[in-house]
Amino acid sequence: MSLHKRRQFLMQGGSGLAAMAFSSMLAAEQNPKPHHTPKAKAVIFLFMEGGPSHIDLFDPKPKLNELHGQPMPASFGKLITAMGTGNNSLLGSPRKWKQYGQSGTWVSDWYPHIANHADDLAIVRSCVADGLNHVGSVCQMNTGDILAGRPSMGAWINYGLGSANTNLPTFTVLIDDRDPLGNTKNWSAGFLPATHQGTLFRQGDTPILNTKLGLGQTPERQRSKLDFLSQLNQNWSADKQEDSELDARLKSYELAYKMQAAGPEAVDLSRESEETKSLYGLDEAATATFGRNCLLARRLVERGVRFVELYCGSGSGWDAHNNIEGNHGRWCKASDKPIAGLLTDLKRRGMLNDTLIVWGGEFGRTPFNEKGDGRDHNPWGFTMFFAGGGVQGGQTIGATDEIGLRAVEKASHVHDIHASILWLMGLDHKRLTYMHNGRAERPTIVGGETMVPELWGEKRKA
Repeated sequence: MSLHKRRQFLMQGGSGLAAMAFSSMLAAEQNPKPHHTPKAKAVIFLFMEGGPSHIDLFDPKPKLNELHGQPMPASFGKLITAMGTGNNSLLGSPRKWKQYGQSGTWVSDWYPHIANHADDLAIVRSCVADGLNHVGSVCQMNTGDILAGRPSMGAWINYGLGSANTNLPTFTVLIDDRDPLGNTKNWSAGFLPATHQGTLFRQGDTPILNTKLGLGQTPERQRSKLDFLSQLNQNWSADKQEDSELDARLKSYELAYKMQAAGPEAVDLSRESEETKSLYGLDEAATATFGRNCLLARRLVERGVRFVELYCGSGSGWDAHNNIEGNHGRWCKASDKPIAGLLTDLKRRGMLNDTLIVWGGEFGRTPFNEKGDGRDHNPWGFTMFFAGGGVQGGQTIGATDEIGLRAVEKASHVHDIHASILWLMGLDHKRLTYMHNGRAERPTIVGGETMVPELWGEKRKA
């Protein structure tokens, strides 16, 4: 029986014993616990929307450069891409590569600041997704499915672990100058109770909407209005116990009221030192926007926010079908220093150990050219990196083929990635379920069996 149906039954029962039992069940369900000891307390997901090129950033391919300008050999197989059939000539990478840290991790010259953190990074070169186009692929990386309607990862974590604070949202989304493709479905609660959806933070002086008191308002008057509104809504909804959206709206009013004090303080970057602002690149035009969001993410995690998603290149900024040099040059510049600053800042504050950093896009890019000087979408083999939060750094996991087209070693599907994030947060993706339409739904649908256990130092099962 669902929580809402139990609530309706017990309210209609009306006995003191039933009310006591209901209070006990409700307390248990509103205070969930992890399935095992978590390695991370929070996740910061750095989403490079549009599809960053793995073969120009973390996955060097000498063979690709040897074959530059030639047709793709038939031995790599046929495929249908977003923009064609993949018959264009191969496009080598002009990047300069170096090995960094004691681990000797390869990073290109497009990410020189992040490269200095090589020994903190676990780079997974064998990621695999299902979608060919952006909207479905961004949706899958957030929800596990290329079709909209399922809960996002942040919503599942919110549902599974509950809130770690009472004055700020548990799941927040930070964007740059445009909305991500697919917009709100990427941080939706799906079929979970609507209270678990993400809260959007925007650019500007007031990233959290509706948290400032209106003209002539006082906290006392605001509290009185909320209490009156709550009473009216409770009276109206007495026979509508299955309406989770109304419950979410009521709770959002309460949260907004609490955030009128906590919210402005949390997003007030003037409290940070000039050295810290510079570390994140707030003093440079190219890095200021994403740097601000990275710094804000650290402040939110400090205050108990469990899942923070940051979009870099909202609206498919990394989508380099042509002029990859100009496109990736811009977005690598925008993200390199801020991400390195975030890693440095978390580490020196002792927060990196229990804050999981995830970097990646919805897919990678092809080894053959698109429009002569760009690359097409590649969901068959691409790179993501992880750091902190129980991750064993200084390692490279999996591999793509000689030209970077397909994952050929330790392939890790989006479901495996999601299962791994949940595991590091103390949640078993098979046990984290929610009854919907008669089926016990889970975050990874019917996948995630493999996970990426190398992230926390375990061997993959044969």
